[in-house]
Amino acid sequence: MPPSDLERIAAIDDPYLLLRTATERLNAAQQEVTELARLRRRVIQELHAQGMSYAQIAQAAGLTRGRIHQIRHTGPAPEGAFLGTGTITLATPLKREATNARPVVAMEDVAAAKRLEDLARGFGLSMELEHVPLGGEIDLNRPNLIVICGPKLSPVMGALYETDPVLEWVKDGTWTLRDNRTDTIYRSGSDSDPARPIDYAYLGRLPRPDGKGNVLVFTGIHPQGTLGVVQLITTEIAALWGQAGDGRFSTVVGVEYDPQTGEPVTAELASPLYRHEDT
Repeated sequence: MPPSDLERIAAIDDPYLLLRTATERLNAAQQEVTELARLRRRVIQELHAQGMSYAQIAQAAGLTRGRIHQIRHTGPAPEGAFLGTGTITLATPLKREATNARPVVAMEDVAAAKRLEDLARGFGLSMELEHVPLGGEIDLNRPNLIVICGPKLSPVMGALYETDPVLEWVKDGTWTLRDNRTDTIYRSGSDSDPARPIDYAYLGRLPRPDGKGNVLVFTGIHPQGTLGVVQLITTEIAALWGQAGDGRFSTVVGVEYDPQTGEPVTAELASPLYRHEDT
């Protein structure tokens, strides 16, 4: 019988290697416990939604009704899996500063990343931040990846968006979003005449190029739209999870924002949420 992880780690002679290995294994174990707790709570909610009482669930699972009640109200909420599981990587784009061509991060992307990180932490998830470099090259073939970036700054992301069977980015003087199902064009209010404090954004989960998973992606036509998506996810993540789960989907988010601060006032779905398995 092969040795357990505990036995293998305990047998390490180098105390520093043992310390590092034990710490890494403990972190992995804690993430596993978190995801198992989330999975239990999710199954109970799904069974109850199908019409089973908590007493029936308890009896079928060989647990007490009190234990089922405890599981239902403790541990991370299932909808946190809309963002991913374990440790999430969030990538935001670098942009070239107009005055001296230095690479910079837009303040709106910094704010979006911070708000998503706070949300993830509330679901027992951790988040690592990175940047899409100038030129737009990014490795999309990684698990639990969220990318805030549009086709303008990254050809790699542009190719990813082209896999969407319903929505597409269109460059016609200005960037717009087009719903091929309804033939609706979504144009930012700041690109209209007269200008209005309204923006639109793309939100979706698309297939990784290697076909071994998905990538959660979003971005506004302008930065105000990006902040609007974050507000929508923060306030409506349970509804989004209920509609999309962890499958592939896309939708257009409409955002009304304060023209002075750029902060979203309202954010809601402007198009249907298209589950790609149904298209």
